[in-house]
Amino acid sequence: VQLVESGGGLVQTGGSLRLSCVASGATLDHYNIGWFRQTPGSDREGVSCISGSDESAYYAESVQGRFTVSRDMTKTTVYLQMNSLELEDTAKYYCAADPLPGSPQGLCLTARVSYDSGSWGQGTQVTVFS
Repeated sequence: VQLVESGGGLVQTGGSLRLSCVASGATLDHYNIGWFRQTPGSDREGVSCISGSDESAYYAESVQGRFTVSRDMTKTTVYLQMNSLELEDTAKYYCAADPLPGSPQGLCLTARVSYDSGSWGQGTQVTVFS
């Protein structure tokens, strides 16, 4: 599966953005999907991950109540709705697909996908300014 992120950009603090992760080559219904972010010099951080089996989701504490992850009915796109954005949300955001079984929490906490059948996108930049 190939992944392409979009929806990043410049936004003022308190604003909103919706990121999209579009898959090609396969549908995403047998994958856990994760959103991660990374700033220069830092490790990649799991932001939110959604299960491919039961739609359960994991959120990092820093985004709880502000970000929402969801899938569309075509099973080819996963969204990350980001509200009440803060300066600390500035980062490059990536999506990743990891085949089932496994848990969304595990994906988010390890930031590791299957070598054979997992995938990462190229990322989209989110910059929050005051």
